[in-house]
Amino acid sequence: MSQYILFHKPYDVLSQFTPEDGARSLAEFDLPKGVYPAGRLDKDSEGLLLLTDDGPLIEQLLHPRNEKPKTYWALVERVPDEAALQRLRAGLRIEDYTTLPCQAQLLEPQPQIAPRDPPVRVRKSVQDVWMQIQVVEGKNRQVRKMTAAIGHPTLRLIRQSIANLELGDLRPGEWRSIERADIQWGDSMPAGEARHSAAAPALHKKTSPVVSARRPGAWFNKKK
Repeated sequence: MSQYILFHKPYDVLSQFTPEDGARSLAEFDLPKGVYPAGRLDKDSEGLLLLTDDGPLIEQLLHPRNEKPKTYWALVERVPDEAALQRLRAGLRIEDYTTLPCQAQLLEPQPQIAPRDPPVRVRKSVQDVWMQIQVVEGKNRQVRKMTAAIGHPTLRLIRQSIANLELGDLRPGEWRSIERADIQWGDSMPAGEARHSAAAPALHKKTSPVVSARRPGAWFNKKK
């Protein structure tokens, strides 16, 4: 039977099992043998990664014609105004392509996210804020390029969902098994509709120090 794994890829880890140029890889997280990433996250991005040994499913997931919504939380410099958000939603010219329309909004209230190791660069004179972006494409560093194009560079990027699959309470380095029936996309999964997968086995954890939560952008919700 095929295996399907939801994994929370930590920062500074390659989306591959072979170490490269001294970088960390998936090999250190005790993942089941024979599974491979269905897609990828950049080394400096975090969040949900689906791994499986189901070749046809990987091909389906990666084929450009099969548009599957992917939701990201991006910590950006300064607060984008409505005009900047609308530019993201409508599509932007980036390098040699124009992005497809997407969903973009500020997160209210701002989420409590555990600090990253190493910590995100913070400038006292510049406020940062978490926003949510949902795209149906997966071009190289696309979300980072999109926020940079509207003048709000991404400081930290966490993928929260792929179609109906959600990161949920998985901590960095943790993974859990799911069933094929838990994976839904296409006509049965409208873009933007949030669904929770069925109950899964216990989490597989890689122990790491517990860190306290930091609230970038918490000022955004302060009462005036």
